[in-house]
Amino acid sequence: QVQLVESGGGLVQAGGSLRLSCAASGRTFSSYAMGWFRQAPGKEREFVADIIYSGGYTYYAGSVKGRFTISRDNAKNTVYLQMNSLKPEDTAVYYCAAGTTGYEVRDVRLVDNWGQGTQVTVSS
Repeated sequence: QVQLVESGGGLVQAGGSLRLSCAASGRTFSSYAMGWFRQAPGKEREFVADIIYSGGYTYYAGSVKGRFTISRDNAKNTVYLQMNSLKPEDTAVYYCAAGTTGYEVRDVRLVDNWGQGTQVTVSS
C-alpha cells in the first residue's frame, strides 16, 4: 500500500506557473511508475503525465505536452509536476497516482493508489 500526499495547488492567472509535489510512503518508491491525472467539474478523470520507475522516460497527454514537465526524486520519494503557460482549461483537481507496474500509469485501470487531490484554478 502506498500513501500519497499532494501539495502545491492554488490560484494562478493564465500564462502563469505552478509546481505540484506528491510525497509517497509505503511501498518502495523507486519500484513503480508515477503519474498525474486531473478532473474538471462534470468531466471524467483524465491522464496528464507519467514517468517510469527510474525517471528515465516520461509521457504526456497532447493537451499539456510542451507546457508541463513531470519529474521524480527517488531519494526523496517525491514526484513533481511543473506546469507552465497555464490556461483556464487546465483548471481541475489534480491527482497523483502510483502505478501497478514500474513502466506506465496512463489509464485509471493501471493505478494502484491515488492521492487526495489538489485544486488548480487558472483565471483568465
